[in-house]
Amino acid sequence: MELLRRPYLQTWLLAAAAASLVAVLLRVVGVLPPGPGDKAYNAVEFLVVIVCGLRARASMGSERTAWAVLTVGLLGYAAGDVYYTVALEDLDAPPYPSWSDAGYLSIFPAAYGALVLLLRARAGRVSSVLWLDGLVCGLTIAAVGAALVFGVVASTEGTFATVATNLAYPLGDLMLLAFVIAVMAITGWRVGAAWALLGAAFAIWAVGDVIYLYQAAKGTYQDYTLLDLTWPGAYLLMGAAACLPARRLDARRLRGGLLVLPATFTLVALGLLVADHYVRLNHVAIWLACGAIVAAVVRFALTFRENLRTLGVSETEALTDALTGLGNRRALLLDLERAIRDARPGRGAVLATFDLDGFKAYNDSFGHPAGDALLVRLGHNLAAEIGGLAHAYRMGGDEFCVLATHPDIDPERLVKQATAALSERGERFTIGCSAGVVLIPTEVADAADALRLCDQRMYAAKGRGRRTADEAVHHVLLRVAAEHDGDLREHVDDVAQLAEAVGEQLGLDSADLLDLRRAAALHDIGKIAIPDAILHAPRALDEAEWQYMRQHTIIGERIIGATPGLQTVGRIVRSSHERYDGNGYPDGLAGEEIPLAARIVAACDTYDAIVTDRAYRAGRSPEEAITEIQRCAGTQFDPCVVDALTTALERLRRREPAAHVR
Repeated sequence: MELLRRPYLQTWLLAAAAASLVAVLLRVVGVLPPGPGDKAYNAVEFLVVIVCGLRARASMGSERTAWAVLTVGLLGYAAGDVYYTVALEDLDAPPYPSWSDAGYLSIFPAAYGALVLLLRARAGRVSSVLWLDGLVCGLTIAAVGAALVFGVVASTEGTFATVATNLAYPLGDLMLLAFVIAVMAITGWRVGAAWALLGAAFAIWAVGDVIYLYQAAKGTYQDYTLLDLTWPGAYLLMGAAACLPARRLDARRLRGGLLVLPATFTLVALGLLVADHYVRLNHVAIWLACGAIVAAVVRFALTFRENLRTLGVSETEALTDALTGLGNRRALLLDLERAIRDARPGRGAVLATFDLDGFKAYNDSFGHPAGDALLVRLGHNLAAEIGGLAHAYRMGGDEFCVLATHPDIDPERLVKQATAALSERGERFTIGCSAGVVLIPTEVADAADALRLCDQRMYAAKGRGRRTADEAVHHVLLRVAAEHDGDLREHVDDVAQLAEAVGEQLGLDSADLLDLRRAAALHDIGKIAIPDAILHAPRALDEAEWQYMRQHTIIGERIIGATPGLQTVGRIVRSSHERYDGNGYPDGLAGEEIPLAARIVAACDTYDAIVTDRAYRAGRSPEEAITEIQRCAGTQFDPCVVDALTTALERLRRREPAAHVR
């Protein structure tokens, strides 16, 4: 039993099948007498059946099911051959259709199902319209085949069973070949050797069937000619495909090609219907072309519905805080602008911002995963408490916001309810919050002014003694950066959160994590000194401008380092654009010479830049971003940091605590 699991057994069986095919060839050219050559034909089939069965046994999941289904189909075809040889070959007028035809035809549904299962196993999750794509392509190719050759190779006269059998052979061949070609075209012809061998096998099979049907219709078919090499040759190619390792298809290419291919084949089907007005085609071709067009209409309707659903999900995610599920800063700005636009005397709005008190101490005591869990609980409490009276948002970090547009809202009661929801007390901690409130349009009539006044009142309520000087400077610098670039605050919050998760994964202590988070949040602070003409240039920068741009990390160090307690943060910011291979700036540091925190910031900043939408391009998926960063490991980025980043992203997705690697 152990031998069946060894891959070399498949190789030896495939070699035996190849030797049997050579024997068939020698029988065809007359070197071997009828006896041995006849048996070699069936030997090829049954040896390949065993090879595919062993591949099914060695595979898992959908891959195993695919090869098992194909094995059943190949066995059915071989059984049909054996039945024809034993029971029908010597008859003067063998029945048609017969049980041998049932065996021959079993290959078509089995092979089609196996190909679909194999595609799903190797391409991961693909759109459900893939089935319709294969149907559109297959029906169109079958319609073209029917229009060109059905009148010759497939008679439509006789009993229903006779006509159905006549049509089943060329239709089955064309459908299988169309499906393989569709997958190969959709993936940019980069499907790997296994799919190429399967495509070649079904192409040879189709050619053999068409020539056989043509010769049978003309009465010119003879046994043991070169034509008889086509079917065992196709078997051998499928056996070779079964011996090759699975290669995962690029699902992104599948998504990119799913529209072009069915659209092209739909136009071909329409062309057949137009051609029928000038040159009469047979009814089979017309009905197949109509079926292709109906399938295409259904396919495009499903695609349109799926795109609408995807667009809705993307819009929701763009306006939702990933941690708490509340609205994010972008959602607040949109709602705030709408509230200001709709405000009028007697029907205004209330904006309140809240900053948690004691959250940093909670993080230091219990760890950042516990801090994230606390933010989730408080966010849910806030949303539940204010209910239909107002909308709740998380601005980033430990800042929350509430916007109420209800005409009968009581600002004092709203703040009291929100403060209670954002408070929690335990055995070793106390979490409270400080609030700032603004009335719209009574006090302000502009979104930026409303947020600024709210922040001022919130920090005034928080009290000067509640923050250290370093924290105060840190928040002032963040505010300066946010005022300089409105999108910067959200970007740096994301980078800081991700960098902190990577630092946890690498086992940094609480002090180093604090410096890392501050450096990640302030790594671009030096850009406030770069002229907008360079910073937002709508063209490629020249060398002189690049030299000026590369000064921003040095400027950032000078700005941050002006506070003695933040000098370590300043040094990290200075090195945040160094490369692991020494080709970065401003000092050309390499490897371990670069502070670990700076290496972390560099990788996290690049990841966030890749996944974030820009005015000139759409953001890429997280999978594409991490693939690009992994590609640059050892050159631009520290490989250890890249590994920790990959693990941290997966942990954040699952909301699991860090497993330190250092």
